[in-house]
Parts: sequence; C-alpha cells; structure tokens
Amino acid sequence: MKNLVNVNLVGDWESFQIAPESHSRFAYFLLKSILDHTLAFIAILFFLPLMLLIALCIRIDSPGPAIFVQQRVTTKNNRRNRGRNPEIVFFPCFKFRSMIQNADPLLHKSYVKALIENDRQTIEKIEGDENAMHKLTRDPRVTRFGQFLRKTSLDELPQLFNVLRGEISLVGPRPAIPYELEAYKPWHFQRFLAKPGVTGLWQVSERNHANFDEMVRLDIEYIEKQSLWLDLAILFKTPFAALSCKGAA
Repeated sequence: MKNLVNVNLVGDWESFQIAPESHSRFAYFLLKSILDHTLAFIAILFFLPLMLLIALCIRIDSPGPAIFVQQRVTTKNNRRNRGRNPEIVFFPCFKFRSMIQNADPLLHKSYVKALIENDRQTIEKIEGDENAMHKLTRDPRVTRFGQFLRKTSLDELPQLFNVLRGEISLVGPRPAIPYELEAYKPWHFQRFLAKPGVTGLWQVSERNHANFDEMVRLDIEYIEKQSLWLDLAILFKTPFAALSCKGAA
C-alpha cells in the first residue's frame, strides 16, 4: 500500500471512545482475519463459474476490460492507531465494470459532494427529480448489463480478492473514494477507525435509503459494537439484502 495522507481529526473525534485493547479484542481481530481469508477463499471457489460468466457478459455488452480498478481508502495499522490520527492509505479496489470504458468521474464527484453536504438542490438537478435512495440512479455512463450488476450487487464480487490481499474485510465500513474526503466533516473520519468491508451494518439495514450522515453513524455504531457475532449476523443478512434489491440502483 502507498500514497499516505495525514489527516488531522478534530472536533467530535476527541469525544469518540473505543474500548481499550484487551486479550479478548486481540482474539476478535485474529479470528476476524482468519474468518475473512477462509470465507473469501471459499466464496471465490464457489462463485468462480459465475464470475467468469459475468466477465464474458461484460465483454459482450460493451468494449473494455471486465474488471474495473478504482483507488479506495483504508487506514494503515488502524487498530494500532487508536487514540492518534490514523494514516489514510489508498488501495486498488476491484469491481466488475458496470460503466462504459474510461467513464468521466466528474458526474459522480459532483453528486457525492452534494450528497455529503446534503445539497438537495444539486442532487435534484443531477437526478432530475427527488431521489430518496441517496444514490446516483440516473447515470448515463452505466451500461445495460451494468444496471443489472448494480441492482443485484454482483459487481462487488471481485472485492473478495481484496479481502484475500488483506486490504479490506468482509464486514466493515464502505471503502471510500479518495475525492469524497474533500467534503468530509471532521467527525466523518471516525469511520476509518475500522478496516473497510465488502458489506456492513448500513448495507443490511438502510442500504441506499440512508443519507450520508446516517450512513457514517451506522459505520461508527458498528465500530463501537464490533464483535464476531455481529460480523456473522451481518454476513448472514447480506445475501437477503442483495437479492431483495431494496435500495439498489
């Protein structure tokens, strides 16, 4: 990992408490790591035929590679940095390509900035009407097959390889895009106290119906309550949330 960025966390950060290190917490993070790597390896073997089929469909549907690689954000040694400002680290996040090749990110940048700042006027201007999903749904860059991938969350499957690489966990806050940080309020950075995940508390509860502040609060709630049982509960609920397509674009 590289591209370290120093982030000065102020304000609400000082009032945010995390349980002190203990043998039980060490055991939790060790078991979490074992669970991540074991389940990710099994899932890759299980979904490999489906992933190959999806890759083929993407190539048939539109020109370009099947895998889209995007820089995302995590923290370096976040568990050791408790009580201090964490280092922000960029890593290559893998997804199935759901957009046209070399899509201009400007539209999404504008939407994300408006979403974080709760700028309803800009959001409605981009979407064309009131959008209760808090997600960019009318995106001309998305391909026909890409719409299906996003609706079913199948575009996220390649992130299992990120789990094997140790860059993300199966459960944790959503991996942020670097340009999001420009619009973050100081307290939003609290979500980086945990390794990001493929799925998380907000995905199985509110999904895209939560606004950005609510999403971050759910991330913080997960960090405060982290346990192996909570991780297993979120993993159990994830397929049902994905298959229901509730709040999906």
